Amino acid sequence: MAAYETTRPAPFGAISIFRAVQFISNGFIAFSNWNDARVTRNALAKLSDRELDDIGLCRGDIEMLGR
Repeated sequence: MAAYETTRPAPFGAISIFRAVQFISNGFIAFSNWNDARVTRNALAKLSDRELDDIGLCRGDIEMLGR
């Protein structure tokens, strides 16, 4: 029985384009994660000390949550 190799090399430039698109996509993901952490920190900063204590946090914990 004969064996056939069905894999082919990627077209010229496909890998470079994939890496460029992946780089841009990773940038958007990083920005989205940073923005989510920023919004969370701002929302927690608006809470009173009593409300923070109710959820088990103190003021010093707010900055560490987004890191």
